[in-house]
Amino acid sequence: MLDARALFPDATLADLYDPLSMSPELVRAHQRLDRTVDAAYGKESFASEAERVVFLFERYQAITNRSKNPQSGSRGKTGRII
Repeated sequence: MLDARALFPDATLADLYDPLSMSPELVRAHQRLDRTVDAAYGKESFASEAERVVFLFERYQAITNRSKNPQSGSRGKTGRII
């Protein structure tokens, strides 16, 4: 994603993420990132971008709540707290 942004050094974030003119390179970079994040969480796909955002925010909330109370985490197959 950073490489795609670097192709447009004079563009602001507002310019880069204008939904009417977002560069194909940046769109593809975000799609690759989405697939990587989905795979990291064991998700094949989401019905919508909104579903992906809800899922990620729920995971973030669970992780940050555990950091406040480390005894409440559950352990996955690897023994790590998930």
